[in-house]
Amino acid sequence: MGYSVTLTHILMVISSIVLASVFSAYAFYAGNLVQNELMQNANDYKRLVNMQLEIVYATVDSSTTPPHFVIYVKNVGNLPLKDYSFLDVYVGGYGEAQLFIYYPNAAPGSGQFSLSDANGDGVWEPRETATIRAYPKTSVSGIIFEAKIVPYKGVGSSYLFSAPPT
Repeated sequence: MGYSVTLTHILMVISSIVLASVFSAYAFYAGNLVQNELMQNANDYKRLVNMQLEIVYATVDSSTTPPHFVIYVKNVGNLPLKDYSFLDVYVGGYGEAQLFIYYPNAAPGSGQFSLSDANGDGVWEPRETATIRAYPKTSVSGIIFEAKIVPYKGVGSSYLFSAPPT
């Protein structure tokens, strides 16, 4: 009788240790999942804040038919921008701005925009100013205009301006 009780106690101690080990391994695994999720969220937020664009000046250029918008935008963030297809550009009369889609060879009347960075290397570096030319499909009319630029992930900018005197 004494031998079976001792064997039962040993088996209970071993099973308790195994169960405690399994529980602690699962708790460690779940803790790592939560930590990884928090780190990913922090990195996403950091990337969001590091991509920031600021419109510094905008005007209407009447040298084409129909006239087009010229917008000067500075990359005030910490990340370069290489793919302009994920950049949204809205320009038009105040309260009537329209979305323009990126196309490198945008032409007057196309409803698209082109972008050229200051040094012409195709990479919009931090602290570099780019020139955006937005070509509306119809004639430009109005007194007050608005321009808004929004990167895929990051902080965009809005700007109100008037057409130059004719």
